[in-house]
Amino acid sequence: MRIGHGYDAHRFVSGRDLMLGGVKIPSEYGLDGHSDADVLIHAICDALLGAAGDRDIGYHFPDKDDVYKDIASVKLLAKVADLLAVKGYTVSNLDCTVIAEYPRLSPYIEKMEDTVASVLRIGKDRINIKATTEEGMGFTGSREGICAHAVCLLNESDL
Repeated sequence: MRIGHGYDAHRFVSGRDLMLGGVKIPSEYGLDGHSDADVLIHAICDALLGAAGDRDIGYHFPDKDDVYKDIASVKLLAKVADLLAVKGYTVSNLDCTVIAEYPRLSPYIEKMEDTVASVLRIGKDRINIKATTEEGMGFTGSREGICAHAVCLLNESDL
């Protein structure tokens, strides 16, 4: 069994869709980034890659490469899932926390879990996504952006 942790943060900008967990969230702001800036998917990718001992999302999908400009982060997660399969790992479970003062995320959590489970080709019962605020403190509390943490356990599969 191998454990991995991922973290990502992006600032709010106008004129972009807000994508979290592969789900478009109604909002007047999106997140700034080279891809679609889905902080939750990026944190999940880093947790999975870390657990597999395979560097990080920036190594595999560099923000200097135009191939990844505005790419949907769920496509990156699918590539990470393929890499895990090749290395002989299966996802035992994934626990995530999105930290955002705005917008309210609870109505979208189940859809995020469905999306992540589908992309990773695992049961939804292995995914847990939570949302919280920082009670007005820090950059998320002042509504400057959103961050996310993800922790995963990988098992070695029988190849």
